[in-house]
Amino acid sequence: MKRLGPGLILALVAGFAFLYLPILALIAYSFNASRLVTVWGGFSTHWYGALVHNEPLLDAAWLSLRLACVSATLATALGTLAALALARHGRFRGRTLFSGMVLAPLVMPEVITGLSLLLLFVATDIERGFWTVTIAHATFSLGFACIVIQARLVGFDRSLEEAAQDLGATPLATFWTVTLPLIWPAVAAAWMLAFTLSLDDLVIASFTTGPGATTLPMRLYSAVRLGVSPEINAACTLMIGAVAVAVIAASLLLKRERMVSADK
Repeated sequence: MKRLGPGLILALVAGFAFLYLPILALIAYSFNASRLVTVWGGFSTHWYGALVHNEPLLDAAWLSLRLACVSATLATALGTLAALALARHGRFRGRTLFSGMVLAPLVMPEVITGLSLLLLFVATDIERGFWTVTIAHATFSLGFACIVIQARLVGFDRSLEEAAQDLGATPLATFWTVTLPLIWPAVAAAWMLAFTLSLDDLVIASFTTGPGATTLPMRLYSAVRLGVSPEINAACTLMIGAVAVAVIAASLLLKRERMVSADK
C-alpha cells in the first residue's frame, strides 16, 4: 500500500481544518455562557433552554421541515418520471429541449431562478406563501433528483422488466413491483438530496415567500444581520447534530444491508 507523502498529508489537514474548524467553533460557542459570541464566559447550556422558548424560530423550523418534505416528495416523483423518459425512450423528438428544461436549474444561478419564479407568480396572480415556495424548491431540486435516478436506470437490467411483462404484468404493474423496488436506493438518495437542498435554501425562498411563510434560513439570516447570538449557534448545532445522526444511521443501515446480501 502506497503511503501518503508529508506534503499531501499537510494539504489534507489544512483542507479539513478549513472546512471543519469553523463548525467546531460554532458548536463550542453554542455552550458559551456569555451573550457576546467572541468572548468566552464559561460553559453553559442556557441558550439551548432559551431556544426551546423561541417561538418564532421554532415555527420557522417546523415550516422548513414541512416545506422540505413536500417539495422533496414532489421533486422526487417528477424526477423519477423525467429520468424514466430520458433513460428508456432514446432519441425522441424534443429530447434536447426536455433535458435542458429539467437540468437548467443545476447550472442557473439561484437569483435568476428565484426572480423568474417570482415574476411568474406575480403574472399569474398567485398569492405567495407556503405553496409558492414549495413549487419553487421542487423546481430547483427536480434536476438533481433526475440525475441521481437516471444514473441508476442506465445500469439497470431490463431483462427483469421484460420477464415480468412476458408473464402478463402491465407496464404500471411492472414499474411498481419490479423497477421501483430495484431503484429504490437511488430514489431515497434523490429524496434526501432534494430535502437537504430545500432545507438549506435561502435565495429562492426569499423571492417566492410571502407573509407567514418565513423559513428557518430566512429567520436565521434576519437574526444574524442584527448580531450573532449564542442562541443562533445553539440552533445551528442542533441542525448539525440531526444531520450527523441521519448520516450515521443511513451508513449503518446500508452496511447492514450489504452484510445481509453477502450472507445470502
